Amino acid sequence: MNAPRHWIEQFRSSMVGPTLSAQPVFSTQKRSAFSANMLCQRMRSWDDLAGLNSGSGRGGRRWFITRLAHAGIPPKAIMMLADHRHLSTTQRYIGANDETMRAAVEVF
Repeated sequence: MNAPRHWIEQFRSSMVGPTLSAQPVFSTQKRSAFSANMLCQRMRSWDDLAGLNSGSGRGGRRWFITRLAHAGIPPKAIMMLADHRHLSTTQRYIGANDETMRAAVEVF
């Protein structure tokens, strides 16, 4: 079982009452589960509100992965946290900006 799914299932099992643990973690106003498309749209609106403006709904994920990489966290650990099967997928999420490029050049 992958780590993020395990954490979500652990959270759900900690909810009070058997009916609550059977409900979706994120639910619509009608108390049904979000479709993948709707959840992506919701994440995009949250990204926009947070000022991440990724345009894809993955801004928070991209921000998190980039921050871990810039903090020196080992790539394999980031890959596992992101629940990616391939390191190349994780690498596509890692962004670079003027500050990080300047820091890289200053190493020499």
